[in-house]
Amino acid sequence: MSRHTNGSRPLALFRSPLGIVLAAAVVVVLGTAIGLAAWRSGPPQRTLTAHFAAAVGIYPNSDVRIMGVKVGTITRVHPEGSTVAVTMTYDAKYKVPATAKAVIVPPSVVSDRYVQLTPGYSGHGALLADHAQLRGARAVVPLELDDVYKALDNLNTALGPDGANKNGSLSNLVGNARKNLQGNGKDLHQTLNDLADALDTLSDGRQDLFGTVVNLQKFTTALAESDDAVRQFNSQLADVSEQLAGERDDLAAALRDLGVALGQVSRFVKNNRQELVNNVDALTDITGVLVKQQKSIMDILDVAPTALSNLNLAYNARSGTLDVRDDVLGPYDAASYVCSVVTHLVPAKQVPLACFKLATLLAKAGQPLTKELKKLLSLLPLPGVDLGAIVDPDPDGTTGGTGRTGSKPEDGAGDTSGGVTSDPTLGGILGGGAS
Repeated sequence: MSRHTNGSRPLALFRSPLGIVLAAAVVVVLGTAIGLAAWRSGPPQRTLTAHFAAAVGIYPNSDVRIMGVKVGTITRVHPEGSTVAVTMTYDAKYKVPATAKAVIVPPSVVSDRYVQLTPGYSGHGALLADHAQLRGARAVVPLELDDVYKALDNLNTALGPDGANKNGSLSNLVGNARKNLQGNGKDLHQTLNDLADALDTLSDGRQDLFGTVVNLQKFTTALAESDDAVRQFNSQLADVSEQLAGERDDLAAALRDLGVALGQVSRFVKNNRQELVNNVDALTDITGVLVKQQKSIMDILDVAPTALSNLNLAYNARSGTLDVRDDVLGPYDAASYVCSVVTHLVPAKQVPLACFKLATLLAKAGQPLTKELKKLLSLLPLPGVDLGAIVDPDPDGTTGGTGRTGSKPEDGAGDTSGGVTSDPTLGGILGGGAS
């Protein structure tokens, strides 16, 4: 029984008025602690200080907004030198671009002044750092109404009787403008319409206009990059100009002479118009022939250099002859040709014995024979005629019985098996060959 009484004493304590007060105090303390912890553990904040030229109507706890939405508050406003430093905080979850400005927005019908951070974040780019400082053009203040009134008052003073209209100049301007515009409303309306059409045309061609500006910018950039070359060009141009200036008398005389020459040419053309027309017509025919023979002309131009080179190489300076083979007679020499003609024209018994001798020697040397010389070979031997009796007057064998001088076509000099040499060059045929 005694133990039951001792164990229930703590419960009895909480049931007493003092216990209830203590419990309530503990609950209040715990609630306050939890609230402070929750307040301190709220969303992270960022701090920003903007230095305005003036901060009329801005106080601590004024709003900080982005695109009209409150994101923070102003914590401190204090003068700092020639500016007013406004310190503000905003939730870090709101992103502000690194190029943002702080603008004081004047009051509207339903709101007080606040600081707007503009522009909004576009989704890419650097963010404004914590504890950033905005100065100069990045801290914008509105035009105060007093400033507007002051500017209007200054304008009225400048245009009033103490200013531009002191001698009635402004009144005269307005009066003359009224007189000039009176009755010209229709023309003025048409002018404005035409101006609007011109602006529409410029708007339609803005891509080309901007492209022209871009290309002009590239051109000027290229000139800037080539500054040394441009300077050198200008220097050379100055030298040329100076030289032309020094020779201006000669240039003037040349221009005068040119004028006289052009006059003479004009008179010549006028006096010989029909002859010039005829010449041009004939030239047209010649041009047509040249066009038709274009391939032949091209062939000549291709072959002529080689032919002229060969002609130069064929010239024999020692004998003054061209060492070429005369192909007019084909593969045969002049003696063979003469004997062939004689054999063809006269009976066989009237053919000179030298032709029989020539045919025999050419056959022994393996030289080509005409059909007439082959005919002479078929008639051999001649009755009562010894061809060996026809003695070559040249004992060293360089001259045949035909009086021809030459060598084999292959090596140009040498004795044949029959003692006859052949010179196929033009000099050999004409008897002017070298020994």
